[in-house]
Amino acid sequence: MTNPNPSKPPATPSATAQPPEPESPHRLEQQRKDNREALRALGLDPYGQRTTNLLNIAEARAKYSPEADAAHQASAAAAKTAGASAAGGAGFQPASDPRPTAKVAGRIVLKRDGGKLIWLQLRDHTSGPDRTAAAPAEGEAPTAPSQPTTGGAFDAMVKDLQVAVSMKDCKAPGFDAAKLLDLGDTVVVEGPLMKTKTGEITVWASSLTVACKSIAPPPEKWSGLQDPEVRYRRRYVDLYANPETMQVAKMRALLVREIRGLLEERGYLEVETPTLQTLAGGAAARPFVTHMNALDIDLFMRVAPELYLKRLLVGGMPKVFEWSRNFRNEGLDRSHNPEFSMLELYEAYGSYETMMEITEEMVRRCARRVKREWASGGTGFQPVSAAATNKPASQIPHRLEAGATKDENLTLPFGDLRIDYAKPFEKITYEALFEKGLGFSMHDAPRVRAEAKKKGHKAEGVADILLVNALFGEAEHAIDPARPTFLIDYPAPLCPLTRSKIGKPEIAERFEVYIGGMELGNAYTELNDPDIQEAKFREQLAGTDAEENTFRTFDEDFVYALKVGMPPAGGLGIGIDRLMMLMLDQHSIRDVLLFPLMKPVE
Repeated sequence: MTNPNPSKPPATPSATAQPPEPESPHRLEQQRKDNREALRALGLDPYGQRTTNLLNIAEARAKYSPEADAAHQASAAAAKTAGASAAGGAGFQPASDPRPTAKVAGRIVLKRDGGKLIWLQLRDHTSGPDRTAAAPAEGEAPTAPSQPTTGGAFDAMVKDLQVAVSMKDCKAPGFDAAKLLDLGDTVVVEGPLMKTKTGEITVWASSLTVACKSIAPPPEKWSGLQDPEVRYRRRYVDLYANPETMQVAKMRALLVREIRGLLEERGYLEVETPTLQTLAGGAAARPFVTHMNALDIDLFMRVAPELYLKRLLVGGMPKVFEWSRNFRNEGLDRSHNPEFSMLELYEAYGSYETMMEITEEMVRRCARRVKREWASGGTGFQPVSAAATNKPASQIPHRLEAGATKDENLTLPFGDLRIDYAKPFEKITYEALFEKGLGFSMHDAPRVRAEAKKKGHKAEGVADILLVNALFGEAEHAIDPARPTFLIDYPAPLCPLTRSKIGKPEIAERFEVYIGGMELGNAYTELNDPDIQEAKFREQLAGTDAEENTFRTFDEDFVYALKVGMPPAGGLGIGIDRLMMLMLDQHSIRDVLLFPLMKPVE
């Protein structure tokens, strides 16, 4: 069976005991294999060798010198007029060429064979298609068509690099190799930088070698790779076919560095705690279970690093954080993936108010970095153009003034929202939001029970506060998604790991932060009384607490650690994937994960 659509790679097969029988290659794949053998016949290695002194495409374009190019053209024209050469034109090479040279590697996204002159367009991690280019001049390569965007606020800023391979000027066997190139091949070219008549910066190749021959046909040239399912499964194609994906990945890395820098400035120490745990604790989540053959015991994949990080406070580390990969055996949707990144941090002698300060500074600092990169183009980011969105400029809500990076203009888009991260975050109590969203007080027990029954919740024998919490999800819509908001002061029975307010034992010092309609993080003033903690654990095991799934097993060692003595502390957990969704205007968690979990294709 052959792939009926060579532009769409075959689905990823599920794991089997025996490898499948090899299929006969598609005719396009066979043609590429034939070209590979022809390259070998030229004495070339179709899979390349170590190469040094490479520039990326952004660096190569920046190296172009209009003065040197003009001087070369004047020299060539003078020599031609004097009859010193009949070559002339862009390919004429005088004795001393003042133009800077560049050696670049890139994947071929366009090719046009003009006989004695071959035009290529190369793409790497710094470049993308020109979405506003005019029609190509006669004899020049066409500009890459617009590729589908990821739905975000960023676009590749640096254009793909044009390369001209001339029979006269490219050293053998470079020109012959260029004849055998296909879209998707990776090449290394070197030569002087020039501009064409239409102003396109071009490498006039003096040498060309093949770095990697691509056997699989690339996405269809004009429509590109648009199927989200294929994009997620074949991310290695998506990264070069849709440069926006590459830019989101690069910007995520920059924001991770920004957050780490903030915490290190504040004196936090980054640590690592176990991913495989003998007890699943630290969050109300269903764990993944595995088995260790050597000890013949079941282990749990980490749902949260919380209890290990608190043990470090007991040991005397005052400020710790971990960039953890957590695993929760729960659902999949636009904001949930079973494997996800979470930042957890704990500060001795802090409180949930300390964590509010850090959260606000962290989010604002990320927004500032996005805005700065957006304005400067430091990572190849720029606002989506009207041409790219097919909307008039007035309808693009996130067009920002270039260079504006001060706090008074930290507005970033998230879909149709414009979120101002410069303003202080809103604060609203659990009790106030309940009444605002549902129209009655959480302390009106008869009304709470009546509404719970009306909405299908089991009310018989269930504590009032648990029914309040069952209804509370409907109140969260009352939070303005365009205003970052701290939801504070939860009912204490709902928060088994949290200290109560002084003088108000019914209120727990806990907050959740909401932005863009999503819960972004959760923080406590940590409970450090071992007797109260032990009692709460036992309540959970009895199934009488709202978070009965938090601890399936009594964590005796953690209680003992609290008996040794943990200082008062504040703790915070931030969902990094959701933070990246907000900062980079991506509306599915899969768009900020390079390899999201996908169901195997049968």
